[in-house]
Amino acid sequence: MAIILINGNEITAKEGVSLLWTALDTGFYIPNLCAIRNAKHQAASCRLCYVEIEGEKSPVLACVQPVRDGMSVQLDTPAVARLRNTAFELLMSHHKLECQICPNHGQCTLHKIASHIKAKLEPQRFRKIPRDMPVDDSHPRIRFDPNKCVLCGKCVYVCQKSGAGVLDFSYRSIDTRISTFAGMPLGETNCNSCLACVTVCPVGSLTLKS
Repeated sequence: MAIILINGNEITAKEGVSLLWTALDTGFYIPNLCAIRNAKHQAASCRLCYVEIEGEKSPVLACVQPVRDGMSVQLDTPAVARLRNTAFELLMSHHKLECQICPNHGQCTLHKIASHIKAKLEPQRFRKIPRDMPVDDSHPRIRFDPNKCVLCGKCVYVCQKSGAGVLDFSYRSIDTRISTFAGMPLGETNCNSCLACVTVCPVGSLTLKS
């Protein structure tokens, strides 16, 4: 076991486990979108879980930082806020905002993060570059709106692990998206309707049809 400090509070934790889950499990919220508990490798793509650790030259990502005995962690320093808030604004520059009619309204992770870091949902420093892709309503139970996707990769992970493996990343750079093989409509794939993708989607991109 390890003894660490989080914002000056002494915490007993298992050495070597992810600092992110240690913090979350002991009541310290660290914003995150792409982290998956028990995944062998974390994508670390959302860049929201920055923390400062005493002795480190710069902030690190909590999702890939193992706990070690004696570490002292600060969750909300100016350096952390600068990196985290910039990452959040970049994510929001591509996200389609229609909160009032979104099926995920009231339980959206983006709202929780924005409230925690005191940021607006509309990006303030970056130009809005909305996606303009068709909504996929072909599946009998699942609606997929790629314009709301934040590329956290959780749906890809669960689909590959426990579903039919029909979802994956496609294209690169600013054109990166979640898609099926050859862009087939979801309803025409071998999707087994396990609904794991809907369960893990944090932003209302994949939702259950009413």
